[in-house]
Amino acid sequence: MITKSELLQCAIAKFTKFGSKHVTLDELATELGISKKTIYSFFKNKEDLVVASIETLLNEYKEDINRIISENENDPILSVIFIYKRGFEYLKYFKPSFLFGLEKYYPKAFKLFIEFTKDLAENTASALLKKAQLQGDLIESVDVDLLVKIYFFRVDNLLFKDNNLFEIYSEDMLLRHMVIYNLQGVVNTRYQNRFFNN
Repeated sequence: MITKSELLQCAIAKFTKFGSKHVTLDELATELGISKKTIYSFFKNKEDLVVASIETLLNEYKEDINRIISENENDPILSVIFIYKRGFEYLKYFKPSFLFGLEKYYPKAFKLFIEFTKDLAENTASALLKKAQLQGDLIESVDVDLLVKIYFFRVDNLLFKDNNLFEIYSEDMLLRHMVIYNLQGVVNTRYQNRFFNN
């Protein structure tokens, strides 16, 4: 008998690759060798499954964020870089149709995603950068809230705007141009980390 977790992992793999709108419950059932009725024993409907899939993905990322912050407790700028590096690793496997499909067809799931990205930028990244500013690593005159709004909120919009930038540029190049170079412009000259030395 399949578990709810196994069903979720299969759904996540299919949804992120093909878009949640384009994957049917029949296809998931066939893939897993179960009946559609089994899916309904875990989830009320497809939207419920899509929402649970997004929640699972976001919870995994939250665990990574907490670990990153804990491991880099004394270097909040490095934490921000690693958090977005990990975020790019997640987004790299998303087809743009996955996020666009959420917005169009699954508003509850899309709302969860938007709330998460907003919280990540406005609370997590902002708090870390304000801590860096208090430590003297970030230039004192920098408006952290504005910096976050410009460079760290909804990076998925930039990555998937007209093209999937992951298909054009390497993950490393995107991280450098969207995160590292922007942070280098606002840190004090005495601050260094391994990403800034290259």
